[in-house]
Amino acid sequence: GGGDSPRAELEDRAPHPDPLPVKDGEREQTALKNICCVGDDDQSIYGWRGAEVDNILRFEHDFPGAKVIRLERNYRSTGHILAAASHLIAHNEGRLGKTLRTEDVDGEKVTVTGSWDSEEEARAIGEELEELQRAGENLNDVAILVRASFQMREFEDRFVTLGLPYRVIGGPRFYERAEIRDALAYLRTINSPADDLAFERIVNVPKRGLGDATVQLLHDHARKRRIPLFEAARAVVETDELKPKARGSLRDLVMQFDRWRAQREVTSHTELAEIVLDESGYTEMWQKDRSADAAGRLENLKELVRSMEEFENLQGFLEHISLVMDRDGEAGDEAVSLMTLHSAKGLEFDNVFLPGWEEGLFPSQRTLDEQGRAGLEEERRLAHVGLTRARRRAKIYFATNRRIHGTWSTTIPSRFLDELPAHNVEITESKGGSGWGGSGGYGASRFDNLESFGSSYSTPGWQRAQANRNRGGGGRGGSGFEERQSSFSSESFNRSKRGPVVIEGELVAKSTGTTSDFSLDDRVFHQKFGYGHVVKIDGNKLTIAFEKAGEKKVVDSFVERV
Repeated sequence: GGGDSPRAELEDRAPHPDPLPVKDGEREQTALKNICCVGDDDQSIYGWRGAEVDNILRFEHDFPGAKVIRLERNYRSTGHILAAASHLIAHNEGRLGKTLRTEDVDGEKVTVTGSWDSEEEARAIGEELEELQRAGENLNDVAILVRASFQMREFEDRFVTLGLPYRVIGGPRFYERAEIRDALAYLRTINSPADDLAFERIVNVPKRGLGDATVQLLHDHARKRRIPLFEAARAVVETDELKPKARGSLRDLVMQFDRWRAQREVTSHTELAEIVLDESGYTEMWQKDRSADAAGRLENLKELVRSMEEFENLQGFLEHISLVMDRDGEAGDEAVSLMTLHSAKGLEFDNVFLPGWEEGLFPSQRTLDEQGRAGLEEERRLAHVGLTRARRRAKIYFATNRRIHGTWSTTIPSRFLDELPAHNVEITESKGGSGWGGSGGYGASRFDNLESFGSSYSTPGWQRAQANRNRGGGGRGGSGFEERQSSFSSESFNRSKRGPVVIEGELVAKSTGTTSDFSLDDRVFHQKFGYGHVVKIDGNKLTIAFEKAGEKKVVDSFVERV
């Protein structure tokens, strides 16, 4: 409302009396007939924040006689993208239902690409981005949408290597996240005791009763003696300048750092990082935190430790971090957008990459465990949102091996891939290697253009696994390849025939029947459970008596002979 003059505007804002007396019941009935609800039941993705899709689904029941107007014309996506998204979301039961249509061309089909592991996935997407750049595509029209924030680290490192500009939407870059900065501050203090900024950041994280007054005292002492803060702390704990409780906490911290530096000489940098996060109480701090993002922060910490494996020592890793953090582009520069699927709602891009479509990651196993079918349907709505962010191209990726919660696991493609219509999907080769050929077996019984998984498979990830195998180790891949081959064969993609499911190295499904290279009483090592010896063999399934964890059943590809 509002008029052309201040008076008219004021009159518009003033309450208008009813022209005729109206009873309260009649007034309430009239009000209930003047409610409009606008929303999309297929894009309700914030159940974890309290949003309930039932508010839309129940609207007709709560307000009898309400008229439903379906807005079914889509002005964004091409025909193939829209058809794939519509076919996927049709598997949800909790929806009002609508048939989206577009007057746009069919365009390119949605592509599905398999890769050996998450490293190869990042490399493949990086090469596709470089191809788009050479073809004249604007990087501002490209987005990578991940299910979990820890997936971003692999892409950020790859883009730094390629010199490819990127921006993280909806949150800080991986190495700028508070929990990552804290963990790095511990490692920097171990590597360089003179790093005052690092030591000051974590001197009271987690809480140790060392407040601002203690930090100020350390600064004063350091300035007077012209020594680093850490050395000032070592000197102060030998005096009576601090209260007994604060002095005890600071003494314990100094002793911890001394012990960690000594361990650096005899312990791998990745193991040292795990020890530091554990003994400092930092991991426990987030485990006890009840906030919604605590679980994600713990995943990020595990991804940080995993990222260190690629470097020879702690010094090399910290130098790499410095390089990554120094690469700040101008605000107006072209850059690839990197974000979670939740952050992407309402946005649109010409080219959308959707990595990590694997069971346990997407749909999220935690969501399925906590919310059951309702959680699965929200995850499917999230997949629908991801696909419909694309205007011209939507590219889905899944990896055969991924490290989740600190342990390498053989993964199976997401059930959502089963639910995509064959007519609108194309299987493509991974750009990150030379021989995938679509032969991971995704939907082979439904798509005629797949070849068998032949000996031409020679991507870097596969070569790493073969090298592991030739050394006699399982680790990330190696001797379990026959098992993965059979579970991704061209027989069928029916979920009951996919082969074993491994969670953190533990077998939770039947053996493939292949013969293991291990023998009874072989001494082995497992990343999670430690050392043990083989007590029973069933195909490729081993029962191992671990020294600390007791008996566990694991797939042989997840242990190394020692």
